[in-house]
Amino acid sequence: MNTLGTVFDQALAFYKGLEAEWGVAVDIFSIVFVTGLIDLVTRVLLSWIGRHARRSDNVWDDAIYYSVNGPLQGVIWVIGLSLALRIGQPEDGWFWLEYVGRVRGVVLVALFVWFLFRLIRSVGANLLARAAGRDNAIDTTTADAIGKLLRISVLITAGLMIMQVFGVSPSALLAFSGVGGIAVGFAARDVLANIFGGLTVYLNRPFSVGDWIRSPDRDIEGVVEAIGWRATTVRRFDMRPLYVPNAVFSNVALENPSRMTHRRIMETVGLRYDDAAAIPDIVEAVRKMLDDDDAIDSDQVILTYIDSLGDSAIHLLIYCYTYTTDWAEFLAIKQSVLQRAQDIVREHDAAIAYPTTTLHVPGELLIARASAGDEDEQEEIDAEKVQSERTQAVAREARRAEHTQGPDSPSEEGEA
Repeated sequence: MNTLGTVFDQALAFYKGLEAEWGVAVDIFSIVFVTGLIDLVTRVLLSWIGRHARRSDNVWDDAIYYSVNGPLQGVIWVIGLSLALRIGQPEDGWFWLEYVGRVRGVVLVALFVWFLFRLIRSVGANLLARAAGRDNAIDTTTADAIGKLLRISVLITAGLMIMQVFGVSPSALLAFSGVGGIAVGFAARDVLANIFGGLTVYLNRPFSVGDWIRSPDRDIEGVVEAIGWRATTVRRFDMRPLYVPNAVFSNVALENPSRMTHRRIMETVGLRYDDAAAIPDIVEAVRKMLDDDDAIDSDQVILTYIDSLGDSAIHLLIYCYTYTTDWAEFLAIKQSVLQRAQDIVREHDAAIAYPTTTLHVPGELLIARASAGDEDEQEEIDAEKVQSERTQAVAREARRAEHTQGPDSPSEEGEA
């Protein structure tokens, strides 16, 4: 113990000697050196704590380690440097040193806000990760809403603390808010409407992040990507983002297909009128096929009846629900049901109908058409006879002209 005291006295005497020789510079160097040493020790300790924290299942130790690593070093250096500036100031003082306390207060508040923001984000991420593995009721939308409320509370608290640092009383702000709140409310009524609309979405939870929503009243359809205080981001199926103000959701009807419990198959198969006698057996076979299908929920409504008598087919209704709500899997089940329905139709020596038109001509019209055909043929024969007689007359006139030639005929001139 005496040896340790002696070493300390010698070190203190050595420090006093350096201080007498170099002055305040030794004090400043000592403070900066001690600050750096504390920073180094803190980082080593945090690294050791982090290795042990990652092995545990507690969500808080990981979050605190991640959140404090950074802001704590900032606090150490702010305190150390501000102390060094206070010790190193000259006797007459610098004019800007009077602002060091305020700057230090603002920086410390900023570091405090940084720490709380990181803590809120880390705890939320850890809780969501744990809820995903345990089917907990906490979802992304709820965690996001709680996180935003906590961040707003932190920012308001930080603002009040900064006001106190600059010597402004929070009561003055409250008095101003009572007078100017009405004017601000009128000026920002759209912004406030969107904020209250977002609060309504968070409380009522008509949809969550990742849900597929659509509105029959508006051209809104897509997957929810983010729910903000002013607007909700919806990714349309053509991959374009759609930013919907939250106030819209208070005034429109909204559909959430992501929360459907089943998907419905409602198809109509057309059968020929020639196969009407086999339709009862086909209906019974299709109904049995749907009852035996493991992908079809037999507890829901299953309908297989003649729906209507069409122009060229008898329409058979197939109505049922699938267990799955996945679209691709639903389409595969629907395809299987329709293919097996076609197989059942062929097994009963029937066929799927296609649009056809049959023209029925009365017998009297056929007889009248045959009589008109005979008259046309008779007219054609008479015309041939007239043509033949005309040809014979022309030939007789030609022979008569050969025997009665006039004085101007070429034969007579040749004889002369």
